[in-house]
Amino acid sequence: MRLAVFTTRYPARGATFFRRDMSALLAAGVEVDLFPIYPLNEQFWRDDRDRLAIDAIPRERIHNIGLGESLGRMRPWPLAQLGRFARDTLAITASAARFGASPVGKSAYVLPKAWAWAREYADRYDHVLAYWGNYAGTCAYVFHRLINRPIPLSLWLHAGTDLYRQQVFLRQKLAYADTIITCCEFNRHYMQEHYPDLATMIGEKTHVCYHGLDLSTFPYRPDGRPPRRVIAVGRMAKHKGFDYLMRAIQELGRRGIEVDLELVGDGEELEALKTLARSLGIADRVTFRGWLTFSDVRSAMTGATLLVHPSDGLGDGLPNVLREAMAVGTPVIASNVAGIPEALDGGRCGTLVPPKRVDALADAIATLLGDAPLRRRFAELGRRRTEEKFELWGNGRQLAERLRATRRSAQPVAGATEPTPSMAEPRSC
Repeated sequence: MRLAVFTTRYPARGATFFRRDMSALLAAGVEVDLFPIYPLNEQFWRDDRDRLAIDAIPRERIHNIGLGESLGRMRPWPLAQLGRFARDTLAITASAARFGASPVGKSAYVLPKAWAWAREYADRYDHVLAYWGNYAGTCAYVFHRLINRPIPLSLWLHAGTDLYRQQVFLRQKLAYADTIITCCEFNRHYMQEHYPDLATMIGEKTHVCYHGLDLSTFPYRPDGRPPRRVIAVGRMAKHKGFDYLMRAIQELGRRGIEVDLELVGDGEELEALKTLARSLGIADRVTFRGWLTFSDVRSAMTGATLLVHPSDGLGDGLPNVLREAMAVGTPVIASNVAGIPEALDGGRCGTLVPPKRVDALADAIATLLGDAPLRRRFAELGRRRTEEKFELWGNGRQLAERLRATRRSAQPVAGATEPTPSMAEPRSC
């Protein structure tokens, strides 16, 4: 199977699970070509192999194109394709306009790229996969419409603006896709709840495929941990809830429980979090590690007593850092939101806490720090959970089989005209 994969950017710091998924498809015998919609970062390209210790996608299979070049390649199409492109452009723009100028601009940015790529690669592939539902999904949709061949299109949905917020043209893409893949059961129910008139259609063609880990690169080491080191890993963004974790560390100090906190990652909230640490009087107990290579993150998790992922609500679907911590034997505390309960098997291999509850978070940390047998039990069950549900190569084979089994369905074209009131977007989350 020759697969055209549309993604946001590659290589990129935040695309760890994307690289793993692509490696698993390659290992399953799928020929993968990538179409990243944003410009190639040469530094990330040079760092790619070292950061993940897996085979990178060969450079010649990555079809990056700049906006100017894509505009220069726009050449006449037959009238049928021109009309379809014009109608799709109007419908996509109308959907994006509901969310403001930035979504309109981002949607417009991918349209000439879809055009140029379709002109050059129309006859090359057996299947089109939109790895994200947002602008990469829009680009894949337009590309598929322009090549005008009866090959399947699959849509892979994850979280954030990919699914939970700013659902630009998402209803139409859900209806148009032959297969919908998502990373957790929560997302399947979320789509059915937010698009009730499409619920039956969505349910029939949606399949959960968990992102996996190459467990040979995650040695299980539950022993020799320090007594009170808490780690949190992720982009320094508001929805990660790291501010609640820092307040929980302050609360533990009031109770006479001194905890060392490591925060790994960078992002827009980094300086605000540093300021918060000082204002809470815990700056001497918080270490900001910044962005680390994959191997360094794994080492940091292996050297921690436990990992906390305090999401403040819908943002992540099923965070990869939870699986990574569980794989190396680091007990996990995480918010009871989205797909997190699936990772922790409903709380049987980790502690679930309500989001935004500083007291509950502090209680959970205190309990786990004070109970070595419970930490060991969570470590053992967490590793077993990753082996059963999150093993990369087995999950990759299942995904490849799913894609190979998908056929293009005979269905009305969704989104080829301006949205009507019945096609209104769902409420924003």
